[in-house]
Amino acid sequence: MEDAREPTEPRWLDADEQQHWYAFAYVLTQLPAALEARMQRDAGIAHFDYVVMSALSMAPERTLRMSELAQYAGSTLSRLSNVVIRLEKRGWVRRHPDPSDGRSTLATLTDDGMDKVVAAAPGHVDAVRRLIFDPLTKAQQRQLGAASRRILGALQAPHPTDWPSPGSTSPDPDPDPDPADRD
Repeated sequence: MEDAREPTEPRWLDADEQQHWYAFAYVLTQLPAALEARMQRDAGIAHFDYVVMSALSMAPERTLRMSELAQYAGSTLSRLSNVVIRLEKRGWVRRHPDPSDGRSTLATLTDDGMDKVVAAAPGHVDAVRRLIFDPLTKAQQRQLGAASRRILGALQAPHPTDWPSPGSTSPDPDPDPDPADRD
């Protein structure tokens, strides 16, 4: 029996879409490399290590379940476990059973780990500001945020905008400031 369905033609990118895609794809390769180099130079740690410790630094009691931390870091649990073991050996993170759920493991940022985050943060925020925010107007920054959230939605990825801001326990009250931009 033959399949009666006709093959569907790919939805090729038009010239403008190709240019946008090529520019974005290049950002996807160049930005992580630039952030990694800066973090290695300034703090002597991998950028991903900083992402993990930074997420813990913003969590209540500087503690998250490993599964939650993996989501925040955009990582598999396996990769995160390897990183947390390395951070634990350096005295920056401590793993321990979750007293409310014995099947879960918690990761807690230690005082030494918090000191490392605080020391690394100025260089990191300088790189983020210089590479991402300074080249854009405020309107473009809002568009970047909205576009990023839409792409995360298409990826069905957790939205980092749902994370509390440092010193806060509530999510961003306005994650998509301009619904009129939706097509």
